[in-house]
Amino acid sequence: MKTIVIAAMFLLFCTLKLAAQQDSSIEGTIQASNSEMPLEGVSVKIKNSLFSTQTNRNGEFRIENISKGTYVLQLVFEGYDTQNIAVTLSEGLEYDMGVIYLELATDAFIDRSVILLSDDDLSGEDDQNSAYVSGLFQSSKDVYLNAAAYNFSQAWFKVRGYDSSYGSILINGVEMNKLFDGRPQWSNWGGLNDAFRNQEFTTGLAPATYAFGGVLGTNNFSTRASNHQQGSKVSISSANRSYVGRVMATYASGLNSNNWAFVASASYRFAQEGYFEGTSYNSWSGFLAIEKRINSHHSLNLTAFVASNRRGKSSPNTQEVFDLKGYQYNSYWGNQQGDKRNSRMKEIVEPVVMLSHFFDVNKTSVKTTVSYQFGHIGNSRLGYFNAPNPAPTYWKYLPSNYLRFQDNLDYENAYLSEQEFINNGQLNWTNLYEVNTAKGNALYYLYEDRVDDSQISINSNLNTNISDKLSLNAGISYRNLTSENYGNMLDLLGGSEFVDLDQYAQGDARQNDLNNPNRAIFEGDKFQYNYNIKAAVFGAFAQLQNIGNKVDYFIGVNFENINYQREGFYKNGTYPDNSLRKSEQPSFADVSAKAGITYKFTGRHLLNLNAGYLSNAPTIRNSFSNARVNNNIVPDLKSEKIVSGDISYIYRSPKLEGRLTGFYTQFSDAVETGFFFAEGLLGDQADFVSEIVTGVDKLNMGVELSAIYHATSTINVLAAGSFGQFTYNNNPHLYLQSESFLDLKSDFGTTYLKNYRVSGTPQRAYSLGFEYRDPKYWWFQINTNLLTNNYLDISPLLRTDNFYLDNDGVPFVDDETGVEVTQTQVNSLLTQEKFDDAFLVNMVGGKSWFVNHRYIGFFIGVNNVFGELFKTGGFEQSRNANYPELKEDKKLSKPIFGPKYWYGNKTSYYINVYARF
Repeated sequence: MKTIVIAAMFLLFCTLKLAAQQDSSIEGTIQASNSEMPLEGVSVKIKNSLFSTQTNRNGEFRIENISKGTYVLQLVFEGYDTQNIAVTLSEGLEYDMGVIYLELATDAFIDRSVILLSDDDLSGEDDQNSAYVSGLFQSSKDVYLNAAAYNFSQAWFKVRGYDSSYGSILINGVEMNKLFDGRPQWSNWGGLNDAFRNQEFTTGLAPATYAFGGVLGTNNFSTRASNHQQGSKVSISSANRSYVGRVMATYASGLNSNNWAFVASASYRFAQEGYFEGTSYNSWSGFLAIEKRINSHHSLNLTAFVASNRRGKSSPNTQEVFDLKGYQYNSYWGNQQGDKRNSRMKEIVEPVVMLSHFFDVNKTSVKTTVSYQFGHIGNSRLGYFNAPNPAPTYWKYLPSNYLRFQDNLDYENAYLSEQEFINNGQLNWTNLYEVNTAKGNALYYLYEDRVDDSQISINSNLNTNISDKLSLNAGISYRNLTSENYGNMLDLLGGSEFVDLDQYAQGDARQNDLNNPNRAIFEGDKFQYNYNIKAAVFGAFAQLQNIGNKVDYFIGVNFENINYQREGFYKNGTYPDNSLRKSEQPSFADVSAKAGITYKFTGRHLLNLNAGYLSNAPTIRNSFSNARVNNNIVPDLKSEKIVSGDISYIYRSPKLEGRLTGFYTQFSDAVETGFFFAEGLLGDQADFVSEIVTGVDKLNMGVELSAIYHATSTINVLAAGSFGQFTYNNNPHLYLQSESFLDLKSDFGTTYLKNYRVSGTPQRAYSLGFEYRDPKYWWFQINTNLLTNNYLDISPLLRTDNFYLDNDGVPFVDDETGVEVTQTQVNSLLTQEKFDDAFLVNMVGGKSWFVNHRYIGFFIGVNNVFGELFKTGGFEQSRNANYPELKEDKKLSKPIFGPKYWYGNKTSYYINVYARF
């Protein structure tokens, strides 16, 4: 830490240099070429310097205190072509540029951000999807990052293999990543595309204005009302994806004569059934921003938004289920009185209210925001007690169950079960009601895992230009979270009551709350588990950035202190001494640093190098081994350490722009947790277990290519690619916890993961595109995309010594060879599955018109034009947790406990029609 501080001070004093005389200035007025109306809020910046400003309500701008020389003045405004104007200033010159006209961009109304991954990727289970990684890159103009956001994302592509928790998402400087798992909850502002258009984006370790950021990058959304372009917009959309329709309207007043500005936006998205069977979608969103500019130095902005989202999930399926029912099959729904009812619904309603203060004087600005977020997230599912499993894909109901033993092949029942599954194969809601009605007490019930969060956040950022080349960014932040977690009874399905017991435990251990044994549960009651998590995070960062004629460089440091505490309200029967009241309080203090340098050989040839060391505290999810039932802290809990670097060669010319980047990232001391149902851990005993893998090391490295060739003024050729390799880099430690073997050692020792591939993303992706943009405001683009090296998620439990050792501690005897199982046989059985390559063709296009001072247009996008079927993800089941059982299962033509997969959409479309006035 001392070394970092000394280095920062040395950099500051070495680069602090003020010009002897800076009395030149530039001023002018910017208007729209089509209407000659002044444009307010145009960004006016001198390139390769820290001089910048924005036009006022009359379209006027002025930049002062500029030293003599030749500069490039860059004008940027949403919906208009960016202009670069060369200006030569002599000492003491006041240069009036007069009226500058901005031309409407040919893609001004290409609303590509309507195809956010946060709409399509939410249909699967939360732990298995790509966690909205691509949402981070919606604002990027880099060809490769655009391909990642719009083309590769349909296959759950992750840039550099990073999870979205490694990117920082901010709104008005306040971090929105969840403290539970570190990931942003994009649904909190879903459907509010127009309200969240103003963004500041950085990728990787590049310097960011509002935060230190992570290895994936930083994206800050600004909701300041005066920054929104004055006008209104309405749009209607049709699709065959997660939702089938959307209506949206937005109004922005601009800054009026009384120095007030208002922005309001609302949308509604809906689907009785989305792309996959039984996946309903119902979401409404609202946004309001009000700004009062007090004077030239102070302004207040109030922001409030909410996005209510309720949607049905889709199930992962085994190959057997896929062969019988197809890739759109979803086992979570069934018909109830003529309606498709999904048992697994996700509901998110978490409103946010923010008050921001903006202070600007000379070359210094301070932005402070106080934020309050509250609301709930609910995930529903069917429960059952002393009754058959209601899932239609339960292994005992499938044909393979009757063909599992070679000496007892039951073809008749296999055929009957096959026909029953093909013809029906959905949840039988009627039967569940009939069973409960006959029994009185509910044997089947519908409940939700409920989280009620309330979080207060405070963030303040200082940005100051120390000189015309050196700037300082610094900030402090504080977040305080109270998270209520409990099981919530939704529907007794015709039963009179439910007794709050744990079906996996025995004796007194069955009681979910020993202080209230055999408690009768009714609809709306809390049951099973009930606890709070409190978390507090304090952070501070500082960053120096220098922009020079030949060399740009930056250095940044970050400090974060975080602590968690669980408080249980139930005395769990399995953990009577370690579930009620408060837990220990794990606390972490992390220091991170990063630096970068860009060398400009010429204006066309640049070399950029970034490097960083980051220390990330474990999330709430990874800090408690099983927070639902006990206060246990994950063994040997540490902060994750990340060493990362990248080097890029950048070429820029009028005809060709390109970037070639090599990256290397090493993760160490990570923790991964999960829950699953397993058989075979203790003979014939079945167990619902929590799985904790500690000390996980991973290595992500590869090369990225981004290029655009301007063949003519209207034709572009685009190329993008990523050649990566993401692997486990060590053999970490595995712990399991279960009610069934509480008194036994939960330490399963080493899990042999080294050199296995990290799952959840294609590790290599390539794109070649053709784009035509006509001056009359119509355009189209076609992209061909190849995605390869996507792997199945492996089970750590199957890669421990327990997998091939019998109860007596010696290796199992192979039934074919009659000798002990060898490591070679184990490795062969546990070969990681590699998915087939996916070749996807996407087409997009649109047209806009200017009619009676209104813009009208449409946009059409078609993904996977040729309808290729491909797997987006999947995971090994851990139910067969020993060698003999897994070998027997894999020998079957249709394994009973084979991997479960998710599939991508075949051909899908999105149509958007809009009017802007």
